Amino acid sequence: MCRTPAPRSRPHRSPARTAALVALLLLLTGGAAAGCGGRATTHHKPGTTHEQASGDTGTLLDAQDGAGHRLREVPARGAPQVKLTARPDSEDGWNLQLAVTGFRFTPDSVGGAALTGAGHAHLELDGRKLARLYGPWYHLPAAQVPEGAHTLTVRLYADDHTAWAVAGKPVEAAVALTAGPPGQGTHSHPAPAPTGSPTAPATPAPQQTPPADRTVTIAVRDGKVLPSTGRTELKRGDRLALRVTSDRADTLHVHGYDKELALPAGQEAILVLTADRTGLFEVETHESRLVLTQLLVR
Repeated sequence: MCRTPAPRSRPHRSPARTAALVALLLLLTGGAAAGCGGRATTHHKPGTTHEQASGDTGTLLDAQDGAGHRLREVPARGAPQVKLTARPDSEDGWNLQLAVTGFRFTPDSVGGAALTGAGHAHLELDGRKLARLYGPWYHLPAAQVPEGAHTLTVRLYADDHTAWAVAGKPVEAAVALTAGPPGQGTHSHPAPAPTGSPTAPATPAPQQTPPADRTVTIAVRDGKVLPSTGRTELKRGDRLALRVTSDRADTLHVHGYDKELALPAGQEAILVLTADRTGLFEVETHESRLVLTQLLVR
């Protein structure tokens, strides 16, 4: 004879216990959304562009900067400010310094919502973007600046890639650069012609940059390093030339030497440095985060 089993009675749960279980479930769900061991981010909402990112900081204008980024206007009082200084490097190119006030660099939050006084900078030469900057110092190689007079501009951006603006104008700074022929000197300000004489006295040409003791040629294609990442052994005092070609725009960084190099897409870029520090130093790219080589200096 078949018998229908009697339904089991469910234990009574108090409202407090039920609330605790719900809170635990929400906590676990939130942890899974942030990623195992990861951190929550403030990236823009799905279906929106960077320029439409969430956040009510300032006023998002329809106007754009020269690079096509929308302006995010804030009041002049307390607004981000930047000053640019370019000093000729003793070996190659210029060392650039960005002196900022009311602003901090936040490389870990790029792509997130616009936060007051935070973000990154763009470096432009005559209106052409050279690199994205995540800190106050940058080395600009002479190979990136054609012979002649130019205007170098830095502009401050929020994490959502909108340009900080005051009174409808981007927050930026500019300096004049004069680049000589390859192997000759460079200047951060044009030198005025002497007065009181019909012709200016001839200026001796600076000595050419000494050749490198070691040259390393590297290519980045489809997210891969060619040849495969290895070590470059050097003696202290050796001059190294890094010749890098990337299929996408990026920035090269030599750790320990604070040297950076803009990598235009599809063009070879050259960085020359003197290995005056001993140790093991990585050479990597900022955007793709690839290790190109390791410098072992003894």
